[in-house]
Amino acid sequence: MSNDHVLEARAAHTGANFGLKDEIRAYWSKRAETFDLSYGHKIRSQGELDAWARLIASHAPIMVGDRVLELASGTGEVTRVLLGFGCSIDAIDLCEPMIARARAKHAGAPVRFHLGDAENTMMPDAAYDVVICRHLVWTLLDPPRAIADWLRVLKPGGALVIVDGDWVNRSLKARLFQRLSRLVDRLMSAPALWDETAHQKIMRGVFFRDGLSAPALEAMLGEAGFERMRTGPLTGVKRRQFATASWSERLRLLAAYDHTFILSARKPL
Repeated sequence: MSNDHVLEARAAHTGANFGLKDEIRAYWSKRAETFDLSYGHKIRSQGELDAWARLIASHAPIMVGDRVLELASGTGEVTRVLLGFGCSIDAIDLCEPMIARARAKHAGAPVRFHLGDAENTMMPDAAYDVVICRHLVWTLLDPPRAIADWLRVLKPGGALVIVDGDWVNRSLKARLFQRLSRLVDRLMSAPALWDETAHQKIMRGVFFRDGLSAPALEAMLGEAGFERMRTGPLTGVKRRQFATASWSERLRLLAAYDHTFILSARKPL
């Protein structure tokens, strides 16, 4: 990825009353209505919840009382996992409908939901033990700026945890599974859970329009000043998701299996 991608992405959401950032906000605000119906978003079983906890803890042990910043918190599903660690959580999302659903789920819990931009958190310096996000990085318009901000808000030695994937470049096998999934959906008259046209338009405008790879992200994190990068698969989580998925969803999971990852990095001491 070159700096041209950053400049193009910035240009796409500046100089107009309604730019790409606004389109992203509108798209995910609309998706809030069906977000928890989509595979891979809603945590559907205690087994999957426990698998997420084990996976996150293996990359960033979270202790009781730790301060955690959750980026793009959506309807509060990863928030459920974090609350199990007994930590204090600040959760940021760009969309009010997402936050409304998350607040309803976690009323009375030690979590503060904020309407804000994950690329510019506006949180205090060196305030958090962990910064975590799921399915955010692929949507970023200016990832170097965002990563610099995440480094800033972490305490020395603090951990950044990213769960994401390459949603652009798919193997022949993955593309076949995806087509089969769409065929099953049509045969079952399954309702569309998102606007595919709007989704593709957004993907063409983001920085990682050519696909997000773990090695490229590691290099970007290293340039920003992070160290001790670790990347791994979502094996345990995927197994639990597969157990509760429909046939169509299982095909989608198989299509995405080799393209998803968890990546962690540390702010230097």
